[in-house]
Amino acid sequence: MRLMGLDYGAKTVGVALSDALLLTSAPYETIFRTEENKLRKTFRRIEEIAKENDVGRIVLGLPLNMDDTHSEQTEKTLIFMEALKRRTGLPVELQDERLTSVAADEVLSESGVAEKDRKQYIDRIAAALILKEYMDLHQEELRN
Repeated sequence: MRLMGLDYGAKTVGVALSDALLLTSAPYETIFRTEENKLRKTFRRIEEIAKENDVGRIVLGLPLNMDDTHSEQTEKTLIFMEALKRRTGLPVELQDERLTSVAADEVLSESGVAEKDRKQYIDRIAAALILKEYMDLHQEELRN
């Protein structure tokens, strides 16, 4: 079994996967859509990735404000989570995602990726950071 990490945004969803031993997370892909509320193809692609990779749990980044309050995007993410649970039948866990996009941008910058090219990678790297943080926090539970 693997874990899938998701960084849900208005027009993209970054996807990351763990290894089978649940030790590492790696960026997988970015799902792009033309309109924020058009999610049918997004859900279909998430389901395909989950089936192809024996995913047993999804970890979804939860965008909180720095003072722990909810934003409009937080509420959209919670609605997306409920639809994702219904659609995939998989358990979905939330993981605080504050500053993961900033950290992902730093990773890309340090890797020498030009600023104009970063958008195609940033969401999947943020998803990998979300997933890795979840795995680190739940290490003991995941090993049992």
